[in-house]
Amino acid sequence: MILEDLVRAEVFEHFLHSQFIGQKRFSLEGAEELIPALHFLVDVSVDSAIEDIVIGMSHRGRLNVLTNILNKPIVEVFSEFEDIFDPFLYGGSGDVKYHRGYRLDHVHENGNHVMINLVPNPSHLESVDPVVQGIARGIQQKKKDLTGSRVIPILIHGDAAFSGQGVVAETLNLSQLKGYSTGGTIHIIVNNQIGFTTSTKDARSTFFPTDIGKMLHIPILHVNSDDPEAVVHAAHLAFEFRRNFRRDVIIDIVFYKRHGHNEGDEPSFTHPKMYKRIKYHTSTTQRYLRVLDKTGVLRKEDGELLAWRFKESLKEDLQKIKSE
Repeated sequence: MILEDLVRAEVFEHFLHSQFIGQKRFSLEGAEELIPALHFLVDVSVDSAIEDIVIGMSHRGRLNVLTNILNKPIVEVFSEFEDIFDPFLYGGSGDVKYHRGYRLDHVHENGNHVMINLVPNPSHLESVDPVVQGIARGIQQKKKDLTGSRVIPILIHGDAAFSGQGVVAETLNLSQLKGYSTGGTIHIIVNNQIGFTTSTKDARSTFFPTDIGKMLHIPILHVNSDDPEAVVHAAHLAFEFRRNFRRDVIIDIVFYKRHGHNEGDEPSFTHPKMYKRIKYHTSTTQRYLRVLDKTGVLRKEDGELLAWRFKESLKEDLQKIKSE
């Protein structure tokens, strides 16, 4: 359910913002639609007999993806905020919480399994891209999956990093080579329209951050994040293209950062006009809830009740950590 994913993503970020004031988490606020898009890709992968999903992403929104896509227990996330954490437990290293990896054996309601692997990644952003390709290729060879029909890599990029870091072009260049191909990668651009504090016109010479993808004959789908159903539809198109043609596909979702680069940043110093508009821009969750209420699909009160229940469960989890 798209609304449930949006509500959980938004409430989770709001709760962290109110309980762990000033702590860096690289919030997904302004880009919550990433969660229903990924959720859809997981579900459609299970229905299509995909056995392994290998995901690479940078720090923005990772905590949200960990909890809402990989089902990492929220108490574990809270314990990391409280500095109660064993760095040798799992995840690859004792790195900060928004760099760690996680694995999940996801069991769908139809009984099928899919192993989801979110690869650990440091702040070098796109450095994880060829690592994900290598992991996916290794699993494919082990399973004798010559076409990539059972193993799928998904890469989540920032707009500035996608256009600015050379490893992206290098990874794209390998995508159709016999010795390196993984049967196509789904690329999702979390297009925040700003790189750290640099505007797009000062960061790249191209209009779109995805123009580097034109080196391959692949579709590039641009979609407005304020239309969550369109975002999920784009994810569906991308999945079907990859399944039929075994080539990469790029989804460019136009988002924004609600709190600037991180929660200790004051973005209005460098981008006063942009962040004045963002300040008064209604979240996609609230916009979508209004649409559902207006069309009679779901009452606004039911959506608000869903948010309240999830918030209460977060309070219980936090209290559990503090009491222990």
